[in-house]
Amino acid sequence: MPKPIVTLNEESLKTDLRELVRRTVEDTLNGLLEEEARDLVGAERYERAAGREAYRAGHCDRSLTMSSGEVTIHMPKLKGMRFTTAIIERYRRRETSVEEAMIEMYLAGVSTRRIEDISEILWGSSVSAATVSNLNDKAFSSVEAWRNRPLDRAYPYACVDGIYLKRSWGGSHGNVAVMVAIGVNDDGYREVIGAAEGFTESAECWWELLSWLKSRGLRGVRMFTGDKAAGMVGSIAEVFPDAAYQRCTVHFYHNVLARVPKSRRAKVAAMLKAIHAMESREAAEAKALEVAAGLDGMKLGEAAKAVRDGYAETLTYTRFPREHWRRIRTNNAIERLNREIRRRTRVVGTFPDGRSALMLVSARLKYVAESEWGSRRYLDVTLLDE
Repeated sequence: MPKPIVTLNEESLKTDLRELVRRTVEDTLNGLLEEEARDLVGAERYERAAGREAYRAGHCDRSLTMSSGEVTIHMPKLKGMRFTTAIIERYRRRETSVEEAMIEMYLAGVSTRRIEDISEILWGSSVSAATVSNLNDKAFSSVEAWRNRPLDRAYPYACVDGIYLKRSWGGSHGNVAVMVAIGVNDDGYREVIGAAEGFTESAECWWELLSWLKSRGLRGVRMFTGDKAAGMVGSIAEVFPDAAYQRCTVHFYHNVLARVPKSRRAKVAAMLKAIHAMESREAAEAKALEVAAGLDGMKLGEAAKAVRDGYAETLTYTRFPREHWRRIRTNNAIERLNREIRRRTRVVGTFPDGRSALMLVSARLKYVAESEWGSRRYLDVTLLDE
């Protein structure tokens, strides 16, 4: 006789678990609200206490859309005192993660009517098309105000880079560059100082980005760090003639190693790193020429030429305090932001237009800048005055 086979209804199990989570969240929130009401009143429900501050006057029900579904909140009402809670923001109808999901769907090109249907499926509560539009207009206004804020302090160091995203071009798909700039301010903290759309990283696009930063008040820049994109160096010299240019050493290594056979790259990489491990500019220059001669001896003429032609612009950092060298000779700080941008935009795929790409990137940059990333001191800039 065959043994009975145990089967699971996966869909039913998921539904039951989701309902369990939803009820748990609902009960927890309502329990917390009751505790707050008790503390404000100074007495338990129906308790006769001489020192009470106010009286219960029932409650009103509110719906709150959360990632676990729609929950019903029993908001206490008081006589003799206004009930305020730290648990749920006044008039809030949706959890922040739900609002962020709707914004991302809108930026990805999903129509407002379609978002209305999706919200019903995901959270059990329909969100009107007008609500989605108003929500995104509000979010866009906040991001745009942050993106165009005045730069009212000096930034001794700045780093610029571009990141390419996919966008729709009249029925076909192509690239759009979002150009990002960060700066280290005169207190030594990092800030995202600019993000703008550029069709390509051309000289015109770089000039427009730098001119826009200058018009917003960017000043006091002693050095720009970048990856030597086309037109970047000339635009920096034109818009900020007093600022030096530092070519990212990591990009310099990649440029040289692209001319080296794969079997020899590890050895050549160690040789290149030795250039920037020197204690002075003079020693680094001598080491660079030694490395170039060594590459010639290894029959790697193209790599040797790339070292001779490019090493000088990777040593600009040696003009500044030694304590800053490790962090200002590369654009690793901005590359970390680029990885965060790609992580958030990868799920979108192709943006409907350049503005959507710029808004999502700017929203993510704003979030990162207001987190721990921007609250830790990056450099001791007082060393510049010594």
